[in-house]
Amino acid sequence: MKKTEKIKEVYEVEKLVPDTSVIIEGLVSKYIQKKQLKVGIVLFHEAVLRELEHQANLNKAIGFLGLEEIEKIKKLSNKSKFEVEFGGRKPTAVEVKYAKRGEIDALIRDLAYEEDGTLFTADKVQATVANAKGVKNIFIKIEQVVGTLKLEKFFDKLTMSVHLRENVLPYAKKGMPGNWTFEAVGKKPLERDDIQDISREIIEEASIRKDGFIEIERPGSTIVQLGLYRIVITKPPFSDGWEITAVRPVKRLSLIDYSLSEKLNERVCVQAEGILIAGAPGMGKSTFAQALAEFYAGQDKIVKTVEAPRDLVLPENVTQYAMSHGNPQEIHDILLLSRPDYTLFDEMRNTRDFKLFADLRLSGVGMVGVVHATNSVDAIQRFVGRIELGVIPQIIDTVIFIKNGIVNKVLSLSMVVKVPSGMTESDLARPVVVVNDFETQKAEYELYSYGEETVVVPVKGEQKSPSHELAARSIEEEFRKHSDNVKAEMAGDHKCIIYVPKKDIAQLIGKQGKNIERFEKKLGISIDVRELDGKNIESNSNGEGNEIEFTTKVSKNGIMFYFSGKMRGKDVDLYIENELLMTAKVGHGGNLKFHKRNKNGRKLLEALDFGKRVRVMG
Repeated sequence: MKKTEKIKEVYEVEKLVPDTSVIIEGLVSKYIQKKQLKVGIVLFHEAVLRELEHQANLNKAIGFLGLEEIEKIKKLSNKSKFEVEFGGRKPTAVEVKYAKRGEIDALIRDLAYEEDGTLFTADKVQATVANAKGVKNIFIKIEQVVGTLKLEKFFDKLTMSVHLRENVLPYAKKGMPGNWTFEAVGKKPLERDDIQDISREIIEEASIRKDGFIEIERPGSTIVQLGLYRIVITKPPFSDGWEITAVRPVKRLSLIDYSLSEKLNERVCVQAEGILIAGAPGMGKSTFAQALAEFYAGQDKIVKTVEAPRDLVLPENVTQYAMSHGNPQEIHDILLLSRPDYTLFDEMRNTRDFKLFADLRLSGVGMVGVVHATNSVDAIQRFVGRIELGVIPQIIDTVIFIKNGIVNKVLSLSMVVKVPSGMTESDLARPVVVVNDFETQKAEYELYSYGEETVVVPVKGEQKSPSHELAARSIEEEFRKHSDNVKAEMAGDHKCIIYVPKKDIAQLIGKQGKNIERFEKKLGISIDVRELDGKNIESNSNGEGNEIEFTTKVSKNGIMFYFSGKMRGKDVDLYIENELLMTAKVGHGGNLKFHKRNKNGRKLLEALDFGKRVRVMG
């Protein structure tokens, strides 16, 4: 889209008095250059300069653009042979403050009337009042028509972003997230005037388009959302030159396009209400967040977003709030009163954002947050120190890490009381936030308090030393005399954990612990007896050991497992699916026999009848 002026004739004016509307739009210099306006004198009211100076002091781009237009007109005066004058009284601070209420416009009209000049304006209200008061005027009606912005000419279907800088060739990133190239999209460097013209056009468009707005104006920078484009304009002294960076989504995806696993799809649809979407810049976080917001909106849910700046392209039934035009308390109050089912918090950066996210989540609002992170656990670490450790699993239950535009990793969080991994003494037990791989449920990280610090520790796969393995096997042999199903794990050089069926625990410990004391003295180590249920120990289901080939035969009285001769006398672990059933020693005949009346025999027979996977690891 672009703006155009309805021009009916060539204007010849002895004394022209322009107001701020035509100066900011750059129409005076444009008409003079195109010879559609012939003037003897261009008379600026002091109020115009004062208002533009006020806007520039507030670091607003329209102030700088207006002052640059006046400079341009002064330069044209020598070439086109007309004079530039300044008149009228300087406005008061109150008149400048209330310029939007018509105070400045009134001063300019009065000057045009007093000097018998012609008012030049693009403001319909200003022109109407001028006609009513008998002030000569030229009204230029600016309309919006379909067209192409100068900025859009640097984009094609594959362009992700365009980077324009004065005295440098224009460049663009082309491709997809994680697979793009950086290419020149022009043959000659852009001059400062070129960048300023593009900036002016962008700001003008944002002021009249329904889908455009100036999101943030800071000293030396302006952020504009214009349709699909998120545009950042920087200028001196903030940057060492004028620069424009424009980003546009290359492709719009739905949640189905991400081919989520059945388990993750169920989590997102049914349970997850504290989701973090993480990833490095340009990897597709916002695209996924947009797809997720559209999915929830399509499920008859009330969805709202908190953005800074607003750059997500969402359906009309999703309300987008701008953090830059509000404050955390206002956002908090609005969201609690409007009661959305889900709120998407895009681009969380500072402590204020994280605390607002946590507060809303604890208030019962379903939250989806987007954060920058180089790996999945970094997203969780952004909350450490800002939120109490014990509250983190209540705020975040799922972390979705996006890399190269796809779901690369998913983590889930839970709180347990345990001895942190790597520690062995039971009196070191404490609340620990366990971060698991969502698909496998294997622990990957642990967060816990250590002294006055909160630490994030990777959970490494247990590396069993040969001496520990040998000791565990020897201890299993000793205890197998008292239980037919024993699993031993060395928790250190001087401690062992013995897993046995629940029915054998009391016998092993003995009255007042006398039996276990005897074993500890005999073996010279501390022994902890626990129940063996297939879920409370790290086992070969996590990938340790090798799967062993075998054949089975079901007879009238039992089930026979046959192995190759090299397995004779060796210990093996039997699994039903991923659950450890027992550890047993292969007989000298290379087989294992289970009676149908035996508990484990019944379980194996039932598993084979129902087609469950039975594995042997060793």
